[in-house]
Amino acid sequence: MEPTRWLTDGEQEIWQRILAVLTLLPAELDGQLQRDADLTHFGYGVLAMLSETPGRSRRMSELAALVNGSQSRLSHLVGRLERRGWIRRERADDDGRGSVAVLTDAGYAHLAAAAPGHVALVRSLVFDALTPAQIMQLGEITAALLTRLATPGDCPASSDRGGSTADGR
Repeated sequence: MEPTRWLTDGEQEIWQRILAVLTLLPAELDGQLQRDADLTHFGYGVLAMLSETPGRSRRMSELAALVNGSQSRLSHLVGRLERRGWIRRERADDDGRGSVAVLTDAGYAHLAAAAPGHVALVRSLVFDALTPAQIMQLGEITAALLTRLATPGDCPASSDRGGSTADGR
């Protein structure tokens, strides 16, 4: 058994900062989206993923992987979004066994209305705090971390994201 490779003081300080960002950033994003759009950040992510797909639809299992959520959590959310008229479920055409989530016109309109405030907050909290060089470094760092955490296709940053979103990405 190899000895434990304890974090250095510098690494420990950086790790504490990462933990703080992982706690504070989602809370800020959720708060803004709930206030302004009656959506959680998870719900916004689901609508955004659907908006980026031709036909604005995805298999539920694929969508769960893309938004880093369990199929159970996604199913509960989709049920709530269905009741609001923002998503509908359909049987998968290819095998008839699976379900497909489809973003409705009303859901797309709601996402389009929510996107400017969300993007403004992301810009304010993340990108405006960094220099262009730091933004490039952050991109490289997050890509390296995602390589360790996810297999290709498991997260939005590593998948082919065709189409365009309500916020113009």
